[in-house]
Amino acid sequence: MLEIRAPERQCAVSHSTNGSVIVMKNQGKQANESSPVREASGQLERRAFLGTLAASAAGLAMRPLASAAERDWSGNRPVRYPDPDVLVLDPQFAKYKLGNAPIQRLQTGTLWAEGPAWNGTGRYLLWSDIPNNRQMRWLEEDGHVSQMRSPAGHSNGNTFDWEGRQISCEHGTRRMVRYEWDGTVTVLADKWEGKPFNAPNDVVVHPDGGIWFTDPGYGSLQNYEGNKGELYIKEAVYRIDPRTSAISKVTDALYKPNGLCFSPDYEKLYVADTGASHYPDAPKNIQVFDVLGGVRLGKGKEFASMELEGKGAGLADGIRADVDGNIWASAGWVGDGYDGVHVFAPDGRRIGQILLPEICSNVCFGGTRRNRLFMTASQSLYAVYVETQGAHIC
Repeated sequence: MLEIRAPERQCAVSHSTNGSVIVMKNQGKQANESSPVREASGQLERRAFLGTLAASAAGLAMRPLASAAERDWSGNRPVRYPDPDVLVLDPQFAKYKLGNAPIQRLQTGTLWAEGPAWNGTGRYLLWSDIPNNRQMRWLEEDGHVSQMRSPAGHSNGNTFDWEGRQISCEHGTRRMVRYEWDGTVTVLADKWEGKPFNAPNDVVVHPDGGIWFTDPGYGSLQNYEGNKGELYIKEAVYRIDPRTSAISKVTDALYKPNGLCFSPDYEKLYVADTGASHYPDAPKNIQVFDVLGGVRLGKGKEFASMELEGKGAGLADGIRADVDGNIWASAGWVGDGYDGVHVFAPDGRRIGQILLPEICSNVCFGGTRRNRLFMTASQSLYAVYVETQGAHIC
C-alpha cells in the first residue's frame, strides 16, 4: 500500500522489501522555519519523492504474476486476462490462446480423476474417480456435478462409440465394457489368448467401429486403483473388430502404453509410454505409428520427448488431437512449471503449455463446439476454452 501525507515536515523515502514506499518524518526543524536554500532543497526532495513514487508504482505493476501453484483456484478471485498459465512457447501456438478465457476449476473432491469423455447428445462430461470406484458427471447447462455410476469396476479411460454408447476400461475387473441403451453391460474384452488382461487403461474408437485400447496394468499393481495381482501378459495395445468381436494385438513395442489418440485423418496412432514408472530403461515420450488399412500398425517412432529444458522429464498420460493435428498431452510428475498440459505441433515441437497446480492425468475436447479443453488433474476437474476444436467425437 502506498501512503502519501501532506508534508508537515520534510520527508525522506525508504523502500520496504516488498517494493512499497514508506514515508518517514524528518526529525529536523519545522518546514515553516525556511530559508531560500532550505526551500530549494525541499523542492528537490519533493521532486525526488515523486520520481521515486512513480518508479515504485511501475515496479509493482511489472511484478511477476503468480504461478499456477500460487493462484487462487476457489473461483472467488478472478484472473487478469490473458491467463498467465496458458503459455505460448512458439508463435504457432498464439492463435490457439484466447485472450479473455481463463482456466477454471470446475470440481474438486476426487482422489485420482481420469478418463474424461464428452457426450454431445447429453451435453455432459463423464470422468472416472478410480480409487473411489465411481464415475462422475458434469452438466454443461448449469455446471452441476453428480455421481453417475458406482460401483464402476474402478474404471479408468472412457469414450463413446459412433452410436453414442459409453465404453469403459475397468481396472478392477481387467476388462473392457460397453453400457447399452437399456442399461445392461456388455463385456467387450477380458482375455487375451486365454489369459486375463493386465488392466485396460485408455480407449479410442475408429470410424470403422473398431475399438483400440491400451493395457499397461496399473490397476492390478496395487489395491488403491483396482485389485492387486499378477500381470499375466506383456503390456500392449489391442484392437477389437466391430464385426467379429475378434481381438488382435497391434503392438507390444512400448514398455507401458497408456494414453492414445488418432490423428485427425485416422492415418496415425499416437501412444504415450509411461513405462518409466516401473522400468528404468523406458523412454519418457509419445510414440507415433502409421495405421495400415485401418486395422494394423507400422513400426513406431518417437513423436515427442517429455523432456522440458530447465524442468526435467515427466510423463505424458492421456492425449488428444485437435483438427489441425496438434497433440494435447496431459503431463505431470515434475512439479510447478511443468505439470498440466503440453501441446505439440504435428512435427513434434512443443509449442504451448497449460499450467495446473496438480498432476494432469487426461484431457478431452468437449462443449457444444468441441472448443473447450477438459482436464482431469489428480483431485480436480479443470477446463479452458481454446481457439481450436477436438478432431474426434470425444
